[in-house]
Amino acid sequence: MRTVCPKCKAPFDARGEWEGDGSLKTQCTHCRATFSVYVAADAPIPDDAEMSLPIIPEETLPPPIDHSANGDARNLGPKEILNTFFGYSAFRPMQLEIIETLADGRDTFVLMPTGSGKSICYQIPAMMRPGVGVVISPLIALMQDQVQALTQNGVRAAFLNSSLSAAEARQVEDQASAGTIDLLYVAPERLATERCRLLLQRLEPSLFAIDEAHCVSQWGHDFRPEYLKIPEVTRQFEGVPRIALTATADPQTRQSILANLELQDATEFISSFDRPNIRYRVELKNNDKRQLLAFLENEYPGAAGIVYVRTRKRADTIAQWLKEQGIEALPYHAGLEQPVRMAHQRRFLKEDGVVMVATIAFGMGIDKPDVRFVAHLDLPASVEAYYQETGRAGRDGLHSDAWMIYSLGDVVAMRKMLELSEGDDNFKHIQNKKLDALLGYAETVACRRQVLLDYFGEYDSAACGNCDTCQNQVETWDGTIAAQMALSCVYRTGQRFGAVYLADVLMGKSTERIERFGHDKIKTFGVGHEFTSQQWRSVFRQLTASGLLSVNLAQISGFRLTDKSWPVLKGEQTLRLRVDPEPIKPTRPQKAKKAKKEKMAPSSLQSADLPLWEKLRALRLAISKDLDVPPYVVFHDSTLAEMASAKPTTIEGLLEINGVGQKKADKYGEQFLDVINIMEQ
Repeated sequence: MRTVCPKCKAPFDARGEWEGDGSLKTQCTHCRATFSVYVAADAPIPDDAEMSLPIIPEETLPPPIDHSANGDARNLGPKEILNTFFGYSAFRPMQLEIIETLADGRDTFVLMPTGSGKSICYQIPAMMRPGVGVVISPLIALMQDQVQALTQNGVRAAFLNSSLSAAEARQVEDQASAGTIDLLYVAPERLATERCRLLLQRLEPSLFAIDEAHCVSQWGHDFRPEYLKIPEVTRQFEGVPRIALTATADPQTRQSILANLELQDATEFISSFDRPNIRYRVELKNNDKRQLLAFLENEYPGAAGIVYVRTRKRADTIAQWLKEQGIEALPYHAGLEQPVRMAHQRRFLKEDGVVMVATIAFGMGIDKPDVRFVAHLDLPASVEAYYQETGRAGRDGLHSDAWMIYSLGDVVAMRKMLELSEGDDNFKHIQNKKLDALLGYAETVACRRQVLLDYFGEYDSAACGNCDTCQNQVETWDGTIAAQMALSCVYRTGQRFGAVYLADVLMGKSTERIERFGHDKIKTFGVGHEFTSQQWRSVFRQLTASGLLSVNLAQISGFRLTDKSWPVLKGEQTLRLRVDPEPIKPTRPQKAKKAKKEKMAPSSLQSADLPLWEKLRALRLAISKDLDVPPYVVFHDSTLAEMASAKPTTIEGLLEINGVGQKKADKYGEQFLDVINIMEQ
């Protein structure tokens, strides 16, 4: 029978001895107060006499919850908590200022890139302030990952979601009400339920952390309507500070977040969007499967990564094809049964070297730090989506790749999808601007990192030297006359044909179809004979990407002119186009397996340290299997790399390694020291 203690206000399952009047004599499992519960009302009698009832024998009760099982951090400062629980000696930029603002009880908005340590910004204040920090998170996977990692670090954390049984959920509610956890993760849907609201009233929240806050904006790429209901709950707790966090938001999305979450007066912390460890690369698509396979085998053999595609069917097809080529690949999309999706996700998180081929249904909330690459075989929806998706690579700060291939067909498909999408003219106008920005990024001859940072308002960045356009300078040419030929050909053929047909007309090919339509008689027939079909497709792709051509949405689709076309046609505007590199036939390496171990190791490691690195990884994998957690929950790759280089021989020395806190050192520090000592003998 479920009831609430009249003394400590904690809910629990009442057990004990039945009295003749139909009441149950019971004892609170939290504070040990004794009282009677009347079954008819299912409520305790709150007068003092009941507190003197005989105590029920200890063996009839479940063991009390240990309030100090993981230690109490409320007497520690931010830096002590960071070092003791998380194993780091110094904060990253802006983290301490955010923590102090939130701990002081002030609302906060945080915009920081993936991998910059946003979670610590609310986790530490929740450990410092009285009460329970409530973290609103959109995905079960994100909650489970963060709670697993926190628990391994010695932080008292739990989650409430649909993966728990009713009994397990009640146990978490009991722990939260009794103050034995510092962080409680819930989904926005659960937050809006009456049961959750009653729980919050009992546990006295210390703060509300709204993760993935861009989900509240209809202009964001992951809009979730249930996020709009969050203020209905948070405004009931006056004086409880709130923090909203996101990794990507343009100025319009940012303002939408602040307005929808009622955070207009929040202190804002806007970090740089730069991810210097990620190398951005864009190539033209000519044989997507072979290009992907060559990329995986030549550059990232045996590494974990994500491959994004546009459709469910492509996710299944590409994953199956990669498996046939010897790559451990799994599909992930909304069309798979939930148990299959969860199984694939668990394998990706817990195993080394799994490649996930997915639609946009996968990725948000995935905390796996050693994702070495994110590949796009199709164009994403926007620059924000691209930045968010590529940001899932290299969370551990080690070198990673954001690799994308695209073609004229992708540009046409994206234009069509936008025109056919639901929404008013204003919505389509804004989304068109976002697509223009993405296509501009794909076609740029400037530093790609500069283009990305400019989009998010960072205008003073220098060229990175680490993207494809920096490392291989792209040539351009005066494409004004070629553009005039192409645009004129589109107009004279009736604005109904695609690039292949138009290229044949421009090159003067007398095909049966061209003669049937009489297009061998128009002025533009043969005027572009000096260019190849591939070169003309490049021109049409760049014209479409820059908005000088649009896609006809009739049953027989083709190109049509836009308002931007006429200044070029009339000679009022010049146009420079990029020279596309000659396509290189993808080749598979001769000895991919031999290169596997070296490719998996961080570049900072000396070759002499690689054997120790492998032994440490093997130990980490064995421990993670025993604990049933992903390997990175034990230690990140960067932590193992530092161990392999520094070779500590004592617990004190181990605690000097970034990522080794007191809790982990106590739990399995000796095992790692044993491996180091044996290898050094």
